[in-house]
Amino acid sequence: MHTNNNIAFEQETLYDYLLVVSPGTNITNDVTALKKLVAQELGMYGSRFSKAHISLFRSVFPARFQDDFIHLLDDVAKKQSGFTLYTSKFDHFEHGPDKRTIYINVANPKPLAELHKKILQEFDIKPGSFKPHITIARAISTPEFDKVYDHFYNQVFVRSFQCKSFSLLRKPASGGSYELVKEFVFGDEAVQQDATLFNYANYAA
Repeated sequence: MHTNNNIAFEQETLYDYLLVVSPGTNITNDVTALKKLVAQELGMYGSRFSKAHISLFRSVFPARFQDDFIHLLDDVAKKQSGFTLYTSKFDHFEHGPDKRTIYINVANPKPLAELHKKILQEFDIKPGSFKPHITIARAISTPEFDKVYDHFYNQVFVRSFQCKSFSLLRKPASGGSYELVKEFVFGDEAVQQDATLFNYANYAA
C-alpha cells in the first residue's frame, strides 16, 4: 500500500508556485521599456517578456495542496496593512564568474521583508536572506552584462507605489508560463473596497 501511494504521488502533476507583488502599471511599463532597451543590445534573453514583479516566495508541490496554501495566504493577507514602497537605483547580482542579473533596488525593503517572514512562518520555514528587487535581466552571461550595464551603472530609478495586495501564480513544474491563481488583497484595503461597493450600491438605489 505504501508503495502504491508513492507511485500515485510521483504521478501527480507538480506546479511551480510563485508569490509576487506587482509594482503597478506605471513602473511595469517603465520596466518593459528597459527590457526592450536591453533586448536591442542583446537580442532575445531569458527574462525579456516576464512581467515586472517582486518575488516573495516560491515552491513546487502538487495541485492538491493548493487550497491549503490559499487558506494560509488568506490569513496572512487579512492581517496585513498596505504600505508604500520606493525604488532607488539599479544594481546587479553576481552568480559566480559567468552569470549576472540586473535589477532595480527597493529603497525601503523592511515592509516586504516582514511580509516575507510572516509567509515563511505560516509554513514553519526559517527565514534566510531576502533582498526584494525588480529584475530587468536575469542570469545573463558576463559578456552580455558588460555590454549593457553602462546603461544602468550609477543611474537612479526613483519611483513609488502603494502595495495593497500580493498575487499567487503557478505554472507546471515541467515548464510553461505562469498564470494567476488568486490575488490576495490586504485586510485594510479589503475593508475599503467593501465600503466603496456599499457606496456604489447606495447611489444605485
